[in-house]
Amino acid sequence: MPKSLPLGWREWLALPDLGITAVRAKVDTGARSSSLHVESQESFERDGVEWVRFVLDTGRYHAPQAQAEARVLERRKVTDSGGHRSERIFIRTRLHLAGLDWLAEVNLAQRRNMLFPMLLGRTALAGRFVVDPAASFLQGEHAPVPPQ
Repeated sequence: MPKSLPLGWREWLALPDLGITAVRAKVDTGARSSSLHVESQESFERDGVEWVRFVLDTGRYHAPQAQAEARVLERRKVTDSGGHRSERIFIRTRLHLAGLDWLAEVNLAQRRNMLFPMLLGRTALAGRFVVDPAASFLQGEHAPVPPQ
């Protein structure tokens, strides 16, 4: 796996398993886990397994909200940047960024008015990227093309 690919403090990435071709992400080395800010979410059971259905705004101008479903990996307590603890649903899904495609755990958060629908945390970054906090969109300002 290539190492030390450069990222800016904000990038576009894809979530191919969720059918999301581009979502604007804040690269957040201060956050342990990655987080997807959803407008709404609803858990349900499919074949005896817990799943979650959710809606999100990808941050693409004039794009409709994206709808997706994923198997629930687990529920965990998360402390946000304000020190508030809450239980969140975690899913495991593929991320696509800078030509790399890998599985990452992502929690779903219902937080209003977020400038970035996705926070890419340090666990997902580790061993893959270096972050230049003075740069933006080093991997391009256009939507990434996820692998087929």
